[in-house]
Amino acid sequence: MAVLVVDGGEYQGTQVDMGGERLLIGRSIECDVILHDREVSSKHAQMVRRDKACWLQDLGSTNGTLVNGRKIVQQRLASGDEFQIGRYRLTFSETAEALAGQREASLAEVLRSLHTQLIEELNLKQLTATQMADASLRTKAMDVLERLLHQRRKEIPVQFDHAALKKSVIDAALGLGPLEDLLADDTVTEIMVNAPEKIYIERSGKLQLSTQKFLGKTEVLTAIERIVGPIGRRIDESSPMVDARLADGSRVNAIIPPLALDSPTVTIRKFPKRRMNIDNLLAFKALSDPMAAFLRLCAIFSRNTLISGGTGSGKTTLLNIISSFIPDGERIITIEDSAELSLPQDQVVRLETRPPNIEGKGAVTIRDLVRNALRMRPDRIVVGECRGAEALDMLQAMNTGHDGSLTTAHANTPIDAVRRMEAMVLMSGMELPLKAVREMIASAVHIIVQISRFSDGTRKIVSIAEMLPMYEGDIRVQDLFVFNRTGINKEGKVLGNFSATGVIPLFVEELRQGGVEVDMSIFVPQASE
Repeated sequence: MAVLVVDGGEYQGTQVDMGGERLLIGRSIECDVILHDREVSSKHAQMVRRDKACWLQDLGSTNGTLVNGRKIVQQRLASGDEFQIGRYRLTFSETAEALAGQREASLAEVLRSLHTQLIEELNLKQLTATQMADASLRTKAMDVLERLLHQRRKEIPVQFDHAALKKSVIDAALGLGPLEDLLADDTVTEIMVNAPEKIYIERSGKLQLSTQKFLGKTEVLTAIERIVGPIGRRIDESSPMVDARLADGSRVNAIIPPLALDSPTVTIRKFPKRRMNIDNLLAFKALSDPMAAFLRLCAIFSRNTLISGGTGSGKTTLLNIISSFIPDGERIITIEDSAELSLPQDQVVRLETRPPNIEGKGAVTIRDLVRNALRMRPDRIVVGECRGAEALDMLQAMNTGHDGSLTTAHANTPIDAVRRMEAMVLMSGMELPLKAVREMIASAVHIIVQISRFSDGTRKIVSIAEMLPMYEGDIRVQDLFVFNRTGINKEGKVLGNFSATGVIPLFVEELRQGGVEVDMSIFVPQASE
């Protein structure tokens, strides 16, 4: 169905559908579209449908009809054509869908043009990051933008939300563009910019395409530069990848062409504004009460714990929660690539790696920090993630009096996590026999916690396993708690229950023999929703 949008006078972007074969336009009350203007004739023009096309005919009006700036008698219309009748501007579209596309393209063009003008007038490209953060600059930019909008008011369709338009231009010129709103939205946990018009977000554990868009690839690159500039990082063709952190602690990864083939790409893992605790996990049904009690027991009584899971499964959040159970009075050293851990204890020293400088020198790795942490008289060492050779140093620390240390690794099952630790130790460059590596892991790691993200977006601890003594040269683990998946309901939610396996961990027996009271009911097999 053909659509006509009328702007001017009492019309504010009013949409008129051409339901029949003829649409009469003029000042007379007999017209389908009545235009109250003395320059408009009683029956000024008409749209007619003929040969599967729409035609605009001037009906001998006094002041004429202009299509795309030219006076016509009769003309076949195409989507996007604009015609002027008196003080009214009318835009034709062959379908409502085409009209939506025209409006979107028109808005994008207006935004790009205003953005360019604003940058030129304020000379923003010459300003430092500190100058860009000046609050007075935003006020000045708003004044300049108001003037630009007034100058170009006839170009901007009245149906556009001017307040939203101004915010988009200011955010793009002075801030991070569409990322500003997404970063301010507490329901968004992750932001992924695949292309200027393809910004995906994670909300409630599920990915969805955001309505937010960048003006173009240049604006994506500008946002990246504004993120990395204030912290002394750079990104260009010679250094096309960068990791950074926003002021609120959110973790950022960016990669640009030539490595990213289609567009500069940004991934932001947002830092939660409030610290998660075990009660939150229980409320989300990520584990059962007995499992929570056991994890607290492991932290208090210094069990070396490895948290295993896939990307985005919640390993760091769980690491933060378990670490918060460590008793006050113990000296804790945390080591991360990008600082995300936030522990409530008094004696916490936070260490963070450093990338190489422009000359490729000065890098400080997790392995360097683990080695240094051993000289800092730690009671516990918490490493955000073991990904390589630092696994050897972490295992040595666990084996040399730093019981109760914790780390995470990427793996899909507890035994996979053990195999991954083996591989990482072998990456260290030390020529150790496999048997010696396995003996080191078996004696260092006490508990493996496996966490998974399911298809419905929920995250659950699917296994808590205990490391057993080696048998015939191989490592063994046994489940203490498991999540038994039973199906999916009509809403797509994963169904299942948590249960203890009935196995009593070896260290619990040692605690009891030492006179420590342990609630043994947590190990009794009993399904929990």
